[in-house]
Amino acid sequence: MSRRSKSDSRSLWIAAVPMFLLALSCLYPFYFALNNALKDNRGYILDRFGLVNDPTFANFITAWSRARFDEYFMNSFTVTVGAVLALLLISSLAGFALAVLRFPYRKLVFVVILASLMIPVQVVLVPFYQTILALELLNTRTGLILSYTAFFLPFSVYLMTAFYSALPRELVEAARVDGAKFIHVWWFIMLPMGRPALLTLAILNTLYCWNDVLISLLVLQDERTLMVGITALRGEYTTNVPLLSAAIVLAAAPIVILYVLFQRKIVAGIATGAVKG
Repeated sequence: MSRRSKSDSRSLWIAAVPMFLLALSCLYPFYFALNNALKDNRGYILDRFGLVNDPTFANFITAWSRARFDEYFMNSFTVTVGAVLALLLISSLAGFALAVLRFPYRKLVFVVILASLMIPVQVVLVPFYQTILALELLNTRTGLILSYTAFFLPFSVYLMTAFYSALPRELVEAARVDGAKFIHVWWFIMLPMGRPALLTLAILNTLYCWNDVLISLLVLQDERTLMVGITALRGEYTTNVPLLSAAIVLAAAPIVILYVLFQRKIVAGIATGAVKG
C-alpha cells in the first residue's frame, strides 16, 4: 500500500470515528424511549437506564385508547394530509408562474417570498391569532390546515421556483408554439417533470406539519393533535414516564418510517434549492 493510500485511509478513520459517535448520540433517544415504553412504572423507577427484562405492551394500549391517542392521530393525519396537498398545489402553480411567466414585479414578488422565510413564527403569533379569531377558524381543522399552508408556503414556493427555473426554457416555448395554453404547459409538461421536487416537498412538509406543536396548540385548543396530546400526558407533579415514552414512540413511528424510506429524496430535494433560481 502506498504512502498516499495509507494517509487517505487514516484520514477516513479520523473522520469516521466522531461521525459514528455522533450517530450513536442521535440514536440513543430512540433507544431510551422504546426501552422505557416496554417497562411498567415500577420497572422504570427501579432501573431507569437498564435494559428491559420483562417487556410489556400495556403502555402502548393505554396511550392509544385511554389517552385518546386514536383521536389525536386522526386529527394530525387529517390536517397534515390537507395542508400538504394544498402546499403542493399552490407552490407548484406559484413556482411555475415565477420561473416561466414574465409579468411586472415578478422578481419583487420572489424577493418578498424569500424575505418571509427570515421571519420567525413567534414574531407574528399575535396578529396570526387575531386573524384566526376574526375568520372564526379557531378550533377547526380547516383553520389549522390554512395556518400550516400559510406558514410553510414560502419555502415551498422557493423550492419549486428554483426547480422549474433549472428546466430547459425551450420546452415551454415549443409547447406554446404548438398552441398550448400556460395551464396546459404546467399540467402536461412542468408538473410531471417536477415530480422529484414535489415528492421532496411532500416529505418535508409532512415532517413540519406532523411535528408541529406551537401552531396547533393555538388553533386547535379543544381538539388536540398528536404532538400536543403528548405534552398533556405530563403531570404537574409526577409523570408516568413509560406511558409518555410509549406515546412518543407511537407519534414518532410514522415519521421515522417515512424518513427511512425517503431519506435520499429528502437530501436530493434540499440540494435542489442550490440550482439556478
